[in-house]
Amino acid sequence: MIRFAHTADTHFGVENYGKIDAKTGIHSRLLDFNSAFSSSIDCAIENNVDFFLFCGDAYKTTNPTPTQQKLFMQCLLRLYKADIPVVLLVGNHDNPLSFGKAHALDLFEHLPLDGFHIICKPTTLILNTKNGPVQIVGIPWPTRNTIALSAVHFAKSNEEITRYISDALGKIIQSHAQKLDPEIPAVLAGHLTVSTGVFSGSERRAIYGNDPTLLPSQLACKPFDYVALGHLHRYQNLNTSGYPAIVYCGSPERVDFGERKEEKGFCLVDLKKNETSHQFVATPARLFIQVEVHLKPEKNQTEQILEALAKETISGAVIKIKYYLETSCKDLVDLQAVQQACKKAHYLVGVIPVQEHATRERRSNLNVEMDFKTILKAYLDTKPTLDEKKKTDLVEKAMLLFEQTKQDY
Repeated sequence: MIRFAHTADTHFGVENYGKIDAKTGIHSRLLDFNSAFSSSIDCAIENNVDFFLFCGDAYKTTNPTPTQQKLFMQCLLRLYKADIPVVLLVGNHDNPLSFGKAHALDLFEHLPLDGFHIICKPTTLILNTKNGPVQIVGIPWPTRNTIALSAVHFAKSNEEITRYISDALGKIIQSHAQKLDPEIPAVLAGHLTVSTGVFSGSERRAIYGNDPTLLPSQLACKPFDYVALGHLHRYQNLNTSGYPAIVYCGSPERVDFGERKEEKGFCLVDLKKNETSHQFVATPARLFIQVEVHLKPEKNQTEQILEALAKETISGAVIKIKYYLETSCKDLVDLQAVQQACKKAHYLVGVIPVQEHATRERRSNLNVEMDFKTILKAYLDTKPTLDEKKKTDLVEKAMLLFEQTKQDY
């Protein structure tokens, strides 16, 4: 049996909802991502895995800072020292938009060290591990810049190019699969979008139509024993009733509030021909808590929010508070008291009031030729809460005032 770790989407460089750490001078959110990724390295070393598979998106952008590169490099060098081979796929965040520029993982390809395997174009890698050989078909993020520049595709729409890339990817995977040795364990590794995958958080904007999309049937084909994917941040197995498993390991750390309810981690895979299994291993991700309170007008507004906060694990969490007010209710929340209650939080994003505006009633058709009494009656007819007697009384009293005003002037 060959055991390996499968992870992806570390996104070093995401620095939302944090602050500069006083001890290190590094942004606290970068430290969060480093801590989560380091825990997967720890587990890989403790389990003496045969190799470590990273399925793309090491950084937030293709131009990582030296600090981000240093932290990511330190993590991977620990694997090198433990004699664990590392396979890195290039993801969409690692890939420059401009033709000819180096991708964010290109540095590892030029290190004078054995044990680093960078996959920046579709390829089949035969990896000889301490427990035997494994075949890895690597499919990095499919770029469209060279295709769009081609004279054949120059006049095509974005949708047509996306469809072309999707079809081409399916053919490439099938071509590589047909050339594999059916007796040796095989892994398909990709940074891809699968049609049945569930987006979350920051990746939700990558909706179908923009991403080249593959069907599960195009991935779960012989002789693959495991399909390891990156790109979607939620852990999910898209082939629970069949073989092989099609697994998004998810991101090891939360990127935004869209991922607040998701458990974060990576996968440990036991690879054996026709008998492969995997388990999800959680990482110590930062808590994201969104508190929503529908305020009742008869109770103290601030106390209602504080009661809701008391039910949550505030310490060390990223907190967002939204409170809902009724249309006619005045906002009396003591923001200072709420902020004080969140002093143990890692970061308070905001205390956000939400109040629906009263629907403006449509006025009757009025014009300047109408007299005062007619206009007043038409206005009162738009008030369904008034009965006819009340309307009549109001009109009579208003007319008395109106006549008195005319006499005064």
